[in-house]
Amino acid sequence: MSSSELPDSVAANIADWTRTNAQYTDARAAEAWALDDIVWGNFAVLEEDLGSPLGDVDGLDVVELGCGTAYFSARLAKRGAQPVAVDPTPAQLATAARLQAETRIAFPLVEAPAERVPLRDASFDLAFSEYGASLWADPKLWIREAARMLRPRGRLVFMTTSVLSYLCAPDDPGPADEQLHRPQAGMYIAKWADQEGTEYHLSHGDWIDLLHDNDFEVERLVEVYAPAGAEDHAYYGTATAEWASHWPAEDLWVASKRG
Repeated sequence: MSSSELPDSVAANIADWTRTNAQYTDARAAEAWALDDIVWGNFAVLEEDLGSPLGDVDGLDVVELGCGTAYFSARLAKRGAQPVAVDPTPAQLATAARLQAETRIAFPLVEAPAERVPLRDASFDLAFSEYGASLWADPKLWIREAARMLRPRGRLVFMTTSVLSYLCAPDDPGPADEQLHRPQAGMYIAKWADQEGTEYHLSHGDWIDLLHDNDFEVERLVEVYAPAGAEDHAYYGTATAEWASHWPAEDLWVASKRG
């Protein structure tokens, strides 16, 4: 696939995330890299409290798709993984490189969209994404890339906005409420008034079909709620902690590539 064949969303999302890096993520990167615990999502739910979807990563070859400032890969590296972090946004990768120099936690950083990754076939044991490719890359393309890069029986773990949270988000935009604001039928591409970029949202059935079509077997779908005592996220306002204590704000998928 040539650069001209990439979705238009790639360039727009790079622009959005360049701005977000300047406004928020660069300033918070050191704090995120310092954390040893593996936590997921906007409400920092512990990996262990979700049934350890990643499992033991010690010694695994891991690729993170849409890594942002690569804090998640850094946490896996602390647990013995050998990560490669992929992201299309130069500003995010520059922040990641700065934190690597400061922490001396080193692993490859690759500038590329998840829809086309310049890494070898069958070279990883685990592919994962936390609100990276899972939300901002075209699923029909990045899921295929994940399957290509994984070894037989390799695992794919990714978190994205829940279907219900997306359906209950007003167009303003604002946090999810208790009304349905759009149909589930035909959901795929989403553009919001306050962002230049494009999000991708699939129904659960469409995710299952897409994963199966790319030689994955679904192991789990974890519907993630805000834990007791959680606070609203300081920047990402897709759902409040109160709302997410009643309805799942995030979906976490676990799948394995057929042998």
